[in-house]
Amino acid sequence: MQRITNVDEVEKMIKGDHHDVFSVLGMHKREEGMVVRAFLPYTKAVSVIDFHHRHKTYAMAKGHPDGFYEILLRDREDFFEYQLDITDDSNNRWVGHDPYSFLPVLSHYDLYLFNRGDHRRIYEKLGAHRTTVNGVTGIYFAVWAPCARNVSVIGDFNRWDGRINPMRKLGASGVWEIFMPRTNEGALYKFEIKTQSGEILRKTDPYGFYAELRPDTASIVYNLEGYRWQDQEWLEERKRGNYLERPVAIYEVHMGSWMRVSRDENGFISYRDAADKLVTYVKEMGYTHIEFLALAEHPFDGSWGYQVTGYYAATSRYGEPKDLMYLIDVCHQNGIGVLLDWVPGHFPRDAHGLRLFDGSALYEHSDPKQGEQPEWGTMVFNYGRDEVKNFLVGNALFWFDKYHMDGLRVDAVASMLYLDYGKEEGEWVPNQYGGRENIEAVAFLRQLNHAVHTDYPGIMMIAEESTAWAMVSKPAYVGGLGFGFKWNMGWMNDFLRYMSMDSVYRKYHHHLITFSMMYAFSENFVLPLSHDEVVHGKCSMLSKMPGDYRQKFAGLRAAYGYQYGHPGKKLLFMGGEFGQFIEWKYDDSLDWHLLEYEMHQKMQYYVKDLNRLYQSEKAMYEVDSSFEGFEWINCDDAGHSIVSFLRKGKERHDMLVFVYNFTPVAHGHYRIGVPFHLPYKEILNSDSEIYGGSNAGNCGGLHAEDIPCNGRAYSMALRVPPLAMLVFKPMFQKGKDIEGDSAETRVL
Repeated sequence: MQRITNVDEVEKMIKGDHHDVFSVLGMHKREEGMVVRAFLPYTKAVSVIDFHHRHKTYAMAKGHPDGFYEILLRDREDFFEYQLDITDDSNNRWVGHDPYSFLPVLSHYDLYLFNRGDHRRIYEKLGAHRTTVNGVTGIYFAVWAPCARNVSVIGDFNRWDGRINPMRKLGASGVWEIFMPRTNEGALYKFEIKTQSGEILRKTDPYGFYAELRPDTASIVYNLEGYRWQDQEWLEERKRGNYLERPVAIYEVHMGSWMRVSRDENGFISYRDAADKLVTYVKEMGYTHIEFLALAEHPFDGSWGYQVTGYYAATSRYGEPKDLMYLIDVCHQNGIGVLLDWVPGHFPRDAHGLRLFDGSALYEHSDPKQGEQPEWGTMVFNYGRDEVKNFLVGNALFWFDKYHMDGLRVDAVASMLYLDYGKEEGEWVPNQYGGRENIEAVAFLRQLNHAVHTDYPGIMMIAEESTAWAMVSKPAYVGGLGFGFKWNMGWMNDFLRYMSMDSVYRKYHHHLITFSMMYAFSENFVLPLSHDEVVHGKCSMLSKMPGDYRQKFAGLRAAYGYQYGHPGKKLLFMGGEFGQFIEWKYDDSLDWHLLEYEMHQKMQYYVKDLNRLYQSEKAMYEVDSSFEGFEWINCDDAGHSIVSFLRKGKERHDMLVFVYNFTPVAHGHYRIGVPFHLPYKEILNSDSEIYGGSNAGNCGGLHAEDIPCNGRAYSMALRVPPLAMLVFKPMFQKGKDIEGDSAETRVL
């Protein structure tokens, strides 16, 4: 046989070391005719079939025993559409188009936008996508690996042999691609990357939509299109909404341990079952939102989802991606918003993940002082690299686009903002001005928030940020980071420290319960009692409370009452609503059996009533981020550990009086000042017998007296129960001027 192809090129092909296989494989024009080449190991015979003239078949010569075939077609002068007729070494035969007969799919404009970090739908271009090219249907693969010597797609469709389907590098973009006409949905795949040093890496697709259940790590070709959403009414209403002026009561959930099917390693509830059980429960409890701990694919259960290897893949622990879509859809149809914990601050070292993706520090910094987070043993994203920013911004948009999420709680923002976060002296590199602020991360966060709020108005972006960084929840155009909300970690730490101490000592630490009002309106806050506060020896919420059995429940009712009365949106981790005794365990179910006991049933009923009250009273949520919505009555009674205040809505008749007693001592004649000479109805008493209390109260309400107190002209003498919250509502009379208020204000 006369050899057509250079021997060196054939050898490079067989070794998987050819820098441009598309220049060799496929059909090419020569002076003598058209030459077709194919490299197909594990085969016995290959022929070329003229696609439009099937009677024309050309048997290819096997130019190398490892499976390199070629033929010179002297009777053809121009390109034509062809297929390959292949017989493998087990005598299986199939016919299909040659992957090396197709031109590039990605446009120059797509590559331009990606390389400048501004391709907002990059997840529709990179990764694996079912598509049709020139009338041929197959899977298109694309991956960014600019420093790789070679990249191949490997999978169960090519025996995981990286020599068979090497990809095409698209110029200086760093993107490699190939269209595979014989590959179907459900195929397992990875990218095999040969580094400049010759090392072979097998990587999960960074943009893959689905992956194998751990410990397996292959990506799975999955088509996200086709789910028929039923939540258009919800989405339209969301666009018009303003969460700052709406009630937001968040139920924080870890899918893997909310309600397990069994104690087996993989005994998880599924997305589909959660759409029935979880949604029904959350709706009954009166929460407005579910916040899921991170659901992106992760290899280690013990990370709770916060060490991500598949940013675009909903974890397969609980079902397929469309099952998660169904869960979110059902939430929306039941009036429940869905928030997702999202982790752009760091990623794990796992070999199949992003670390040293193409043999170089691609997604992370090359300098360990910048690219590693020693406190967590993870890698830090390089926010100064445009393609990395595009990967992350695109991922945030992806969850809103494909899964209809209503918001993201951005994890560990403080670790992103400070270059020295979790590091000792000498372990970090200052910024260009000598400071500790991560200027590139700040720019990224502003770009992120601008993009998501522009493309998806009405969604929530919440920062878990634990430092005093200013204007986290203010717009970027005034110097803020652009988030809609910030977790109030200062309030949470002070509050839990106060509630955890024996009540006899609380009078010496009264500032812990009042200090938060000094900064309560500097940001738009969420008040979190989250998963982080009930693990690692911190005790469950109920166990934090001092005292005997009944005092623990009373203290917890008062604590939750203070959270709901305090300005800011609300968040409670699962299990806290019925008083779980033990700490949260990520690998076991909540202790639902506790609801067989009266006090736990009553605690659950109390939280349900808190949510109902919260949503029904504008005073509790409408003016959450301004001093106009809050007014102290008495914050100085440290001796009794009692505080009282007003919460106010936009209309002056939307007003509530809150009184809290943080000791087990009852008071029979405790006087507080009130703004109006009116009857005040007691609309909630946490010491009510229906909640497990002693039933001490004020017979349904009181009338204000002409006795000055707390700097006000009117007052009430209350019966204040032990370890309790009281809520009073002024009972205005329709059409009558309010004594003590301006004449312009009319009651309803």
